[in-house]
Amino acid sequence: MTAPLYLDHAATSPVRGEVLEAMAPYLTRDFGNPSSHHTVGESAAAALEDARARVARLIGMRTGDIVFTAGGTEANNLAVKGIVLAALAGKVRPDAASGATGATGGARPPETDHAPTHVITTPIEHESILESVHYLERFHGVATTFVAVDGAGRVDPAAVAAAIRPGTALISVGHANNEIGTIQDVAGIVAAAAPTRVPVHVDAVQSAGWLPLAGIGADAITIAGHKLGAPKGIGVLGVRGRVPLEPLVHGGGQERGRRSGTENVAGAVALATALELAEAERAEAAARVGAESARFIAGVLAAVPSARLTGDPVRRLPGTASFVFPEVSGESVLLELERRGVVSSSGSACAAGSDEPSHVLLACGLPPAVAQTSVRFTLGRAGLPGDAPERLAALVADAVSAVRA
Repeated sequence: MTAPLYLDHAATSPVRGEVLEAMAPYLTRDFGNPSSHHTVGESAAAALEDARARVARLIGMRTGDIVFTAGGTEANNLAVKGIVLAALAGKVRPDAASGATGATGGARPPETDHAPTHVITTPIEHESILESVHYLERFHGVATTFVAVDGAGRVDPAAVAAAIRPGTALISVGHANNEIGTIQDVAGIVAAAAPTRVPVHVDAVQSAGWLPLAGIGADAITIAGHKLGAPKGIGVLGVRGRVPLEPLVHGGGQERGRRSGTENVAGAVALATALELAEAERAEAAARVGAESARFIAGVLAAVPSARLTGDPVRRLPGTASFVFPEVSGESVLLELERRGVVSSSGSACAAGSDEPSHVLLACGLPPAVAQTSVRFTLGRAGLPGDAPERLAALVADAVSAVRA
């Protein structure tokens, strides 16, 4: 049986052979706990610090800025909640923080010395960002501004700057969207925020390995290993030392007190190796895969006149092609494609199984009925062989015709 053509790399990618080879010693021979004070533990600790330094170099941060997590979702939670909770803690007056009592004998409510804490993000962010913001709203009274995007999913840096106000503790924006592939002007957003010194967090889970990260100037950056060829279960939050961060996981004080728990040494080595490999290949892979993706997009739009490309037609991730097929069930198209040996998705894997239309497409102005016809194709760094872009476009057209019939 022929293996299916896997085009869902935005959900996850296979582990690279070089990565397995690099991490294997830390699952077998050098298996020690990096907090242990003996030779086996010290060997693991040295590997962990080396991985930390390698990741820091690739994203333009210091070694001490790197916090290893269990994945992109945890890293995003730590960025949003950790930075905002630290800001909230800094706003509570000492007498309130110490539980001083008033004349009634009851505990005095917390008092703040400036405006209510405020977060800026966009409505097209990953669920780990949006749910973290909603948590802060529900339990800590944090206010949120969701800066609108245009029909291609782009956010205007000037609109972000206009949303900054007294009490703004964080700006969080995705470098590139996981559903439609639109690349944001992160440098413009960072520049817009610079005069106010409001920290900017960038979710780079999808862009790592496709776009340069070292020069974007963000205060915090999220990466997930399994999008790059490392195993699932390892991620990174790079957060500059000047940014206060409240830990979400408490315990033995690992990761410089910012994320307790015995570190995943093998995973850290795997992520550093995968990121290095992706960065070394980035320019060539982005140009090659981008050209293949453009051929595929052109083929689909020519073969299915009703199809509509979603996201920015130019400023998009090289391997991402997302369409809507009005009046055709997107899920049915996926089934027909899989019968033809093509594996793709309807959008974010984190929202799989939901009957609701994509929040990303709704924010871009698509009607719910059209948003539910979405099909997303995401290529890996190996790309497509030979005439595969054209053959794939023909298979998509055939699948859409079969559903309509």
